[in-house]
Amino acid sequence: MIIVMRKSATKEQTQSILQEIEAKGLKPMPLYGTERTVIAVIGDERILDKQHIASKGGVSNVMLVLPPYKLVSRETKHESTVVKIRDNVTIGGKEICVMAGPCAVENYEFVSAAAKAVKAAGAKILRGGAFKPRTGPYSFQGLGEEGLKILKRVSEEEDIPFVTEVLNTRDLPLVSEYADILQVGARNMQNFNLLEELGKQKRPVLLKRGMSAKIKEWLLAAEYIMANGNPNVILCERGIRTFETEIRSTLALQSVPLIKELSHLPIIVDPSHAAGKPSLIPPMSKASIAAGADGIIVEVHPKPDEALCDGQQALTPEIFKDMMDEMRPVAKAVGKTM
Repeated sequence: MIIVMRKSATKEQTQSILQEIEAKGLKPMPLYGTERTVIAVIGDERILDKQHIASKGGVSNVMLVLPPYKLVSRETKHESTVVKIRDNVTIGGKEICVMAGPCAVENYEFVSAAAKAVKAAGAKILRGGAFKPRTGPYSFQGLGEEGLKILKRVSEEEDIPFVTEVLNTRDLPLVSEYADILQVGARNMQNFNLLEELGKQKRPVLLKRGMSAKIKEWLLAAEYIMANGNPNVILCERGIRTFETEIRSTLALQSVPLIKELSHLPIIVDPSHAAGKPSLIPPMSKASIAAGADGIIVEVHPKPDEALCDGQQALTPEIFKDMMDEMRPVAKAVGKTM
């Protein structure tokens, strides 16, 4: 159930509704928009008297939400969510947000060089993995806290926020001390304990789609985060596993406009992990923006041949700059800026 408050509703009227819902043992989740406030009711809302709630002062409408993802649904919140990072970066508004940097943090020199290059080309957020989930146990697993310290140092030196992945609940307090955005990788999309704990954080969360996940499962994973109190969720399409072997993953770009229909959350695209090769990243990045994505996240490394993780799909700074120049007319064509 969602309760739509009138634009003229007072704080006291909204608070009265919240208290009545809590008195019934249910959990109210207020979503504050620029035009109206919507209160989502979590729990068995059948115990609420719909007509009674509708008659309360300040209430405009009371509706049932049919999708199982209540807080994430466009039915609950009509206006698109804009997630704010620090003071000057937004994801979900009129400006395309590009996140770029090395797949893994290897040393200060590489991260610093990458940060300087991507920022100069127009990227708003630095990406880099301090903890790396790898298919094989003997592959490079990241530098851990030392990697976080390097990211933080470069972030402060270049005045650019950064996103990095958190793998489990044990590392969450540590990563939250450093990162501006907490990333949930494809392999962890349905790590429900982690999602619940991320919901208790104040940091924005970048939630990647699982490699075999359906759209509904992806949105329900986001619901876990929001239901635990964190409304700042950014979805990320990174491609899904199909029968195709010539590319790493199949980039399901139809998910972008579909998510825009189903949910108010912003969505970005990761063409690097989908393509698996540099030549495919620029065209898929432009296609992502044309499809309506709020941004992209790509891998950029100053020396891809020396990368310890995913160097085969990393762009050089020069190719990344050219790609950014090519993306700007596409953004303008769909009413966005870069």
